[in-house]
Amino acid sequence: MRFCMERDKQKEEGEKKMLYVAMLSIIDQDLNAKVRPAHLDYINDLYKQGKVVMAGPFTDKQGGLVIYKADTQEEALRLAQADPVVKEGARTLELREWSPLNFPLG
Repeated sequence: MRFCMERDKQKEEGEKKMLYVAMLSIIDQDLNAKVRPAHLDYINDLYKQGKVVMAGPFTDKQGGLVIYKADTQEEALRLAQADPVVKEGARTLELREWSPLNFPLG
């Protein structure tokens, strides 16, 4: 609920940033374990800058998801590709623009 209220406030203030979902699937477990600390530092830094809304692992331990806030898809792609787990080849990247719905629906 808090997230939806924040989105409403952003709309009222005229913020034009979009949300992008990065699906990060692990393709090399050993390499992923090695670069994971750098990945966490990178995501934390982007969160502090307001460029990451939320992130977390999948429960099957095969990867995770990061939600970026960016002006353009190109900016979001640049941020996602600079993630150490992507840059080093430990995970694949699938990036999608996302438009969350406000509740109640209808």
